[in-house]
Amino acid sequence: MGIKENVAKVKESLKDFPQVEIVAATKYMNIEQTVELVEAGISNIAENRTDMFLEKYEALKDNPKVRWHFFGVLQTRKIKDVANRIICLHSLDKISTAIELDKKLTSPLDCFIQVNISEEPNKQGIPANRVKTFIKQLESLSKIRIIGLMCIAKLTFDDEVLKKSFSKMQKIRDEIEKMNIPNAPCHELSMGMSNDYKIAVLYGATKVRLGRIFLE
Repeated sequence: MGIKENVAKVKESLKDFPQVEIVAATKYMNIEQTVELVEAGISNIAENRTDMFLEKYEALKDNPKVRWHFFGVLQTRKIKDVANRIICLHSLDKISTAIELDKKLTSPLDCFIQVNISEEPNKQGIPANRVKTFIKQLESLSKIRIIGLMCIAKLTFDDEVLKKSFSKMQKIRDEIEKMNIPNAPCHELSMGMSNDYKIAVLYGATKVRLGRIFLE
């Protein structure tokens, strides 16, 4: 099955969730496949490595359909290369990154705070019990707008484990939303990938990050 057919299949699976936006993780795709994905109707394109992001950005920068996102670790020295080229950062988990971003941005940037919801030591993200404190530390940064929380769930076929993680994310999001912090409306959840997005949307995901599913 080709990319166009796979896009149609994914969109069909989300027809009952109009609030959900697909963000394509294109790290396994070359430029030609990424262009094909955009032509098939996916406008939100994301990379998790700066070098690959810049390569694809240069190739597609004249395409008005493309909206750029970034998922990965954003090294301080690379922030200037990415900051004003994306509409959303999904992986904010360090004060130092936020401060440097705030300096380099020419206008406010939508950001998700990455939460290590599965508590795996090898994963990026802030522990769940530190998210509220972290958000409060960002209040003075006028160009950082926290629109929601992001997680990478444990890689498992155990649906109950996934449901527990996504439910916990939803609860934390709801608690922060009620805090009414001006620069952290926190209405959204970036969670769910190719293997678990159908569960994530049941727990309030507003953005699903899909990649491999388009190449199957």
